[in-house]
Amino acid sequence: MKTPTSAIDEVSARALHIPTDAPEADGTLSWTKTTIVLVQIGAGGKRGLGYSYTAAAAGDLVKDKLAEFLRGKDAFDIPGLWMGMLGAVRNLGSRGICASAISAVDIALWDLKARLLGVPAFKLIGAARDAVPVYGSGGFTSYSNERLQEQLGRWAHEDGCRWVKMKIGSQPDEDPSRIEAAKRAIGSATLFVDANGAYSRKQALAFAERFNDIGWFEEPVSSDDLDGLRLLRNRVPAGVEIAAGEYGYDLFYFRRMLEACAVDVLQADATRCCGITGFLRAAAIAESFSVPLSAHTAPAAHLHAACAVPHLRHLEWFHDHVRIEQAIFDGAPCLRGGVIAPDPQRPGLGLDFKAADAERLAA
Repeated sequence: MKTPTSAIDEVSARALHIPTDAPEADGTLSWTKTTIVLVQIGAGGKRGLGYSYTAAAAGDLVKDKLAEFLRGKDAFDIPGLWMGMLGAVRNLGSRGICASAISAVDIALWDLKARLLGVPAFKLIGAARDAVPVYGSGGFTSYSNERLQEQLGRWAHEDGCRWVKMKIGSQPDEDPSRIEAAKRAIGSATLFVDANGAYSRKQALAFAERFNDIGWFEEPVSSDDLDGLRLLRNRVPAGVEIAAGEYGYDLFYFRRMLEACAVDVLQADATRCCGITGFLRAAAIAESFSVPLSAHTAPAAHLHAACAVPHLRHLEWFHDHVRIEQAIFDGAPCLRGGVIAPDPQRPGLGLDFKAADAERLAA
């Protein structure tokens, strides 16, 4: 039964447009700023914080559509609120911006519930581990080889990452020389590559056969091309894993990908797949197919949920998001020895929004 201390009495959202520290590009997109939509939900004198990397319209959707549904509801009833939000956006389409908006709210609800109980979120969810391995991720196709080597080499040698990832596909003819430069920089660390769907099936297969010592090949073709992903999974050298799933907004997407035997490792993004609730459900589906899960980007949002997934492979330490989260959140995770860990002394997700710093960065 709803109590006065857990009734939701505040729902707010805001968008910040934060410039990148240099032009960034992957195989199919380029950008010079990143938009983060922040959601705060209040109940019982506490405030939960959630966010998604998405369009500013997601913040408007929270304020104009989801807030009306949430106000007065019991903050402890996250499964019911999650289902109710999906129902509230039925006529708008539950994927895309709607899913990103729900994601930010759901993450805030888990943070709020843990704060109301005075526990860190990973204890509320139930921990399978107390630290999460990460892979350094950046290596944008807009980088010079010198910057590529500096960034990946730092993650491998100074930060202890066992794996590092670079982008490929903008100019496929240049990818071989960039790969070799990266390998020289990272020593014994394992190299991952991410084409963001830029390659054709034949291009991707030829690439994997030539660079058969890469650890995984992410989105070698479009993640919607399940036949192509399955073809590559069956044909690439045994040491190369095929990964995809970051664009999954609902459980049906993940199930179709797994039923198609399209990936060796499933990716899921809590800032897209309807929050921590959706992320944990995606993890359960992956486990039912005996496929490991990897968390996609937004490390501060994923950390506590990642601690709860028994078959988690790793979490993406994505340069763009790491830079933003460490600048605008007090309590953002720090990378040491290739892992990040939640602070057991900080309730909820352990994050506090630094509004003044965020405004300066966005300006």
